[in-house]
Amino acid sequence: MTRLHRHSERHLVSRIGWLRAAVLGANDGIVSTASLIIGVAAAAAKPADILVAGAAGLVAGAMSMAAGEYVSVSSQSDTEHADLDRERKELAGNAEAEVDELAGIYVKRGVDPATAESVARQLMAKDALAVHAHDELGISEMTTARPIQAALTSAATFTAGAALPLAIVIFAPGSRLVVIEAAASLLFLALLGSVGANAGGAPIWKATVRVTFWGALAMALTAGIGMLVGTAV
Repeated sequence: MTRLHRHSERHLVSRIGWLRAAVLGANDGIVSTASLIIGVAAAAAKPADILVAGAAGLVAGAMSMAAGEYVSVSSQSDTEHADLDRERKELAGNAEAEVDELAGIYVKRGVDPATAESVARQLMAKDALAVHAHDELGISEMTTARPIQAALTSAATFTAGAALPLAIVIFAPGSRLVVIEAAASLLFLALLGSVGANAGGAPIWKATVRVTFWGALAMALTAGIGMLVGTAV
């Protein structure tokens, strides 16, 4: 007699929705706010002006991230719902054709035709729409679009990320603000890259170098622009 043993597995793909929004929000918060502060500071602005610019950048960026994520993920959600509605109508109109379509998918994966048809009929008997959503459309519970979750996650993590370089303005001496801000922000980015990679099960070193490089490039460009504007003015 054959006994089936079940063991629990925790796949990191289940985190993809909120993890993407969280890493994007925190990374954008650090890079954009630090770059803004460095650019304004490089233009020889007063400390109070730098602080106001950084705080305004934090609020504007958080709202922009929330709105952007909500709109973009809502578009994905609308597309998913439209595909599901279309599939629901096809199932109601010609169920046999949908059985053949599903069986064809399994045949392409290596299942013999007779078994593929049997499996398709059994799965469709339980929940036809769910199995077609998963195997035909690639829509699953783990990867489905969640606009509100993405918006709130991005806004919260952007705010947390932006607060770090903004805090440097308060404590760093004005004469060395640009250098300290850049060094601290690159450290924050490196930590973010390693934490995000660890949470997603990705190579830590690769993610850390990637996020630090692009952050350094953004800060260097804004510093250059700030110095040019400051000199011109």
